[in-house]
Amino acid sequence: MESRVAVASLGGTITMTGTGGVAPTLGAKDLVQDLEVGEIATLATVPGASLTFATLLDTFDWANKQVSEGAAGVVIIQGTDTLEETAYFFDCLWPHEEPVVVTGAMRHPGLPGADGPANLAAAVATAGAQNSRGRGALLVLNDEIHAARWVRKAHSSLPSAFESFPGPLGLVTEGTPQYFHPAHQLPALPRPADVPTVPLIEATLDDDGALLDWLNVGGVVVAAAGVGHVSAGMAEAISRARFPIVVATRTGAGTTFRNTYGFTGSESDLIKRGAVMAGWLCPRKARVLLRLALGSGQSVEQVFAVRGSTF
Repeated sequence: MESRVAVASLGGTITMTGTGGVAPTLGAKDLVQDLEVGEIATLATVPGASLTFATLLDTFDWANKQVSEGAAGVVIIQGTDTLEETAYFFDCLWPHEEPVVVTGAMRHPGLPGADGPANLAAAVATAGAQNSRGRGALLVLNDEIHAARWVRKAHSSLPSAFESFPGPLGLVTEGTPQYFHPAHQLPALPRPADVPTVPLIEATLDDDGALLDWLNVGGVVVAAAGVGHVSAGMAEAISRARFPIVVATRTGAGTTFRNTYGFTGSESDLIKRGAVMAGWLCPRKARVLLRLALGSGQSVEQVFAVRGSTF
């Protein structure tokens, strides 16, 4: 029997119906319709903003089981609000050559030009294709295939809301994924039993860093200016912190530096104070990685040295 793609739904705009304000109601079987797929499951019916790491760990376990039992790949349907974060969550943990593909919709089923069916068909085609193997987690929307670690939601409502720097991995054309780059997949992190609380704080103009002193958490990601710069007050607060701190750039593209600037609050100063630089990871991806690293007992510095580098 031909191996097919397993599909699970967590909810989101693609599942929403109603009048006077839509809400998630549809399940995976409602969405799949005429697509030829294998196992189908509705694991949650919530908007993307309400997803939790506990739900994602359960989803990972389900997806892992499907591939271990012979699925050609897995598609996860969910809300687009957090799609870039969940894609990276799966990418960090995914141990298989068979891909896990996340998708959703920017327009709910009641709107003209609803994009859910096309996105789902493209995601299933991508998940089942031989040339998608060895690429980890992928995000498919608007016929574009994005690498989980690069993709971000760059517009609040357009069907073309998702983009990657320096560009998508490939396109789905005539129902077939075409890739511009060779496959590359990093070794998976261990699955954590639980994950600690890690807030994301954006460093801003005239920021005294006092918020860091009030926190009692597992770690913090600071979305810093430019190549990893914060105020002198924030730098002093980082020195006082009793938990790991990762510094990412808030700009939306580019990497943090390590040794170009030398003033108080510069990237080299923060490294001396014990901060770990996120490299090419955006603040939201850095938060996902920090939670998974802490939850699985991995060295934060070593994990970010590997996954924050370019490849």
